[in-house]
Amino acid sequence: MMRSRLGLCLLGLLCLHTTVLGQDAVQVPGVLIFCDDPTVQKAIHSAVNKFNEKLSAGNIMALFQILSASKSENGAESVYSLNFTTRKTDCLVGGSKPWTDCDYLPHGRKEPFVCNATVHMTETEADTSQVDCRLEHPVTPERASCLGCPEDMDENSDDLKVPISVSIAKYNTISNSTHLFSLHTVGPATRQVVAGFRFKFSFDMRKTVCAKAEHNELNELCSHDDQNLEFANCNSTVDVAPWRLEPPQANIECEDGAMPPKVFRRRPPGWSPLRRNETSATPPQTVSAAQSPPKDPNAKEESSEESTKASKPSASADAANNPFHCPSKPWKPFTPISVAGPVQDPAPTGDIGFQDTDLVGSA
Repeated sequence: MMRSRLGLCLLGLLCLHTTVLGQDAVQVPGVLIFCDDPTVQKAIHSAVNKFNEKLSAGNIMALFQILSASKSENGAESVYSLNFTTRKTDCLVGGSKPWTDCDYLPHGRKEPFVCNATVHMTETEADTSQVDCRLEHPVTPERASCLGCPEDMDENSDDLKVPISVSIAKYNTISNSTHLFSLHTVGPATRQVVAGFRFKFSFDMRKTVCAKAEHNELNELCSHDDQNLEFANCNSTVDVAPWRLEPPQANIECEDGAMPPKVFRRRPPGWSPLRRNETSATPPQTVSAAQSPPKDPNAKEESSEESTKASKPSASADAANNPFHCPSKPWKPFTPISVAGPVQDPAPTGDIGFQDTDLVGSA
């Protein structure tokens, strides 16, 4: 009984201790304040100075823009949480010039460095307890390609000619139709590396004028039968391994009717000898000037000046989007320059001396 009570007491003390530590670790969110507030400017100067003190070599940093600022009260001092950007200057670390007297480096990285800081301020002093600037590009892991996974293909790829030809030939062999079918459209396609190449794709075909009794296979004379429209669509899987000197193996699943109108595209004319050149069945309708609807005489035409005024945002709208004047204006203008290549000497225009061409005709 005494052991159980002692255990409960210890558990209660542990929970109380954890609660107290958790309250100390929680940071009370501050209240947003103006980025151009004088106290924010003072806190930023302290943060940039503190960060430059941590540098051991290279160039010191200078403020570029203040992105956001918040403030919370902690007894007799105020705690500022700052987000801002900096740029490298032409002043070296360890020099006597403060960063406020330096200029930005005009070459090198064009994007500013993102920084954040926490500054404790009283009426007379500013003390930066934390400041961090990401001086290097963040490392973002790239997803490696999946070896052996299916990859999407362009439906117009020449690599699909053989798989499609084999699939159509197999359909004409096993179908109950009295006529041969030829390619109409091709849908999405993938290619996968297995023991060779595995092609998976969808396509549909149209009935041709070539009867199976007269033609064993498709040829250039087997045009689509425009008098008797008949379609068939298939899903095909074709394995190709030409280095093994084996014929392609096709496995198709087909049904009557055209392929559903999804994301397939019509093949360009001349892509395959198994189909004739075709144009779009229905050209897009155009409206001529005579067929255009009459203008309403009572309608007021908007002048170019009115349209220009309507396209420009008003100052009040801009202020509403930035109620705390954030981000601030750049501390100094930044004009990047690119390092040009070596300058070639201009071609001489005066007396250039004796040349080999002077010997021509002198003999």
